[in-house]
Amino acid sequence: MIFKASRAKAVDQLNNFIEQNLTDYSKLRNFDFGPDNRSNISCLSPYITHGTINELEVIDKSLKKFSFAKNEKFIQEVLWRVYWKGWLELRPNVWSDYLVELSKVKDEFKNNQNYLNAIEGKTNMDCFNQWVIELKENNYLHNHTRMWFASIWIFTLELPWQLGAEFFMQHLYDGDAASNTLGWRWVAGVQTQGKHYLASEWNINKFTNNKFKNIKLNENASPIFSDKTYSINKKDFLNSEILEGKTLLIFENNMAFEFSDFKEHKFKKALLVSNSNENRFIKLSEKVLDFKANLLEDQKTRLEKKSIDCEIININDLKNITEEVYALYPTVGENLDFIKLNDLKNIKFLYRKLDQFSWQYCNKGFFNFKNYIPKIIANFNFL
Repeated sequence: MIFKASRAKAVDQLNNFIEQNLTDYSKLRNFDFGPDNRSNISCLSPYITHGTINELEVIDKSLKKFSFAKNEKFIQEVLWRVYWKGWLELRPNVWSDYLVELSKVKDEFKNNQNYLNAIEGKTNMDCFNQWVIELKENNYLHNHTRMWFASIWIFTLELPWQLGAEFFMQHLYDGDAASNTLGWRWVAGVQTQGKHYLASEWNINKFTNNKFKNIKLNENASPIFSDKTYSINKKDFLNSEILEGKTLLIFENNMAFEFSDFKEHKFKKALLVSNSNENRFIKLSEKVLDFKANLLEDQKTRLEKKSIDCEIININDLKNITEEVYALYPTVGENLDFIKLNDLKNIKFLYRKLDQFSWQYCNKGFFNFKNYIPKIIANFNFL
């Protein structure tokens, strides 16, 4: 598996999947045939996470191929990330509390041999060890495998879910604060209180075509208990009037400005913001940092071809900007944390239309959200 850091590659991958494999997606999507055979899934998440292609672009192409009824499961999966982001935007303390909890357990487990064996793929579970290798080599895991992995980590290896979420963020090309943190919370049983996900030997055997033998799991574990509850933080995601001649900040989640809602506005300059490990609480692997850096370079090249003045800056340079600037909203996570920590009040956020419309339906669970999916895509003239 090779994820080339370019929009051209992302578009090729999208087109090939739509033309060749979308028809069988609903039937085959839960199977993990291994890293050398991913034709049953789109593998677009590393690009969607970084905004190299966007969800509406993917949905539009899928609906031009098949009807909504035939595409419904695929479209639901595409919009999961929008849902997770919206859910976290309404409860941002879930992220900040996670970082506090992570700091505590990191100190407690830094010399724990069970933890060290897990992150090195040296447990007594062959399937888990192979997935650790695959994660580090390919910076990607099948979604079903992520659920098995998290369940084994939490309930069989009995390790804190917070450390598992950090491990994924360090190595996944598509890692983001919302999808990753909330996904691990869901497996543990703290996202939906009392409802956890338990991996089972029969399920792993079925969906890997019996690749692994004698998988010994704790299939009777109780969910992790948390007494924390989070009320919704009501927020209006409104864009103020966009004045021409201002500087625009582009973070790592919106790297396709020329296809964005704001492409027609005349900005003085675009600053592409790079965030190194120096300013990250969760230290990313060099491969993930390189992937982000190469996507930034790819965005810079495409902007320059459109004669847009742009440069790549380090996030620390934002502290030196005194004028009022706009920023494509970075969403809850490390980049937004940096802005808040440094009290950079001169930055005015611009929100995507998809997020503005969709996040109002993220106040409850995904099963409630998916009832609004036809309304969401109809709002963008796809139905």
